[in-house]
Amino acid sequence: MRILIRTSHFAIWARRFGEVALPLAIIPVLLHRERLVSTDAFLAAEAIAIAAALAAIACAMIAFVRLWISGDKGWSRATAGLLLGALCLLPPAYLGWEMVRYPDVSGFSTDRLILPTLVVAPVPRLGSDRAAVEAAFPNARSRRYTVDAARIFALALEQVTTSGWDVRRSVPPAGTSAPGQINAIATRLLGWQDEVSIRIVEDQRGTEVDMASAGLHPIHDLGENGKRIEAFLAALDDAVTRLMRETPSAPAEPASETAPAQPPAVGE
Repeated sequence: MRILIRTSHFAIWARRFGEVALPLAIIPVLLHRERLVSTDAFLAAEAIAIAAALAAIACAMIAFVRLWISGDKGWSRATAGLLLGALCLLPPAYLGWEMVRYPDVSGFSTDRLILPTLVVAPVPRLGSDRAAVEAAFPNARSRRYTVDAARIFALALEQVTTSGWDVRRSVPPAGTSAPGQINAIATRLLGWQDEVSIRIVEDQRGTEVDMASAGLHPIHDLGENGKRIEAFLAALDDAVTRLMRETPSAPAEPASETAPAQPPAVGE
C-alpha cells in the first residue's frame, strides 16, 4: 500500500508570509531615509511587515507540530518562515528595548534653561524628571575650553561635516559680542531626522559650548539625541586636546635688562 506524503499547508504559508515580511521591513526604511515616503506611510508599512512576520512565525509553529504528528513534508519551508519572521522582528524588539531603557523625551540639551536656537525642529520634550534624564546621559554636559571661540567654532564645524550632517546655518562667533551658532540635520538609521544646534560663546574665562538635539517629530527619541550629544562632545574634546598639543606655547617674556650700576656714594 502506497502512503501519500503531503506538504504541510502551514509550512507553505509560513515561508510565504516570511518572504512578504522581509521586503516590507527593508524597502520602507530605504525610502524613508531618502524622504520618498512620509513617516506615516513608513510606520504603516512597518506595521504590516510586523503582522506578516508574526503570521509567519505562527504558521511555522503550527506546521512543526503537524509535521511531527503526521510525518508530512515541509520542515525546510516551516524553518525558513520561522527564521524570516524572527529576522523581521529583531529590529522592532530592539527599538522596544531602547524605548524602555531611555526616558520618554523627544530631545536633549546641555542647557535646559536657555536652549541653543533651533530653526527647524519644534521645542523638544526634555522630560519632567531632570535627574533621570541627565543620569541616562552623564557625559552630555556643557563644555568650557581655554581656547578662543573662533578655533572652537572651526573644530565644531569640521566635526559636524565629518558626521555627515546637513548644515542649515553656520554663524561664526564675533568675539565676546556675539556667539557662534551651527544648525544641522542628522538622519537616523531608520530615516527619522533630528536637528542639532551648537552654541559657542566666548567670555573672559574662555569658550563655552552648549548643544541641543531634537527630533523633527515629537515622539520618543529612543535615546538617540542624548547619545549623539555625548559622542559629538567627546570627539570635540579630543580635537581640542590635539589642537592644544600641536599649538606651540606662547614664547616666554624676554628678561628685563640689567639695571645700570649705581655710581658709588661720595666719600668712598
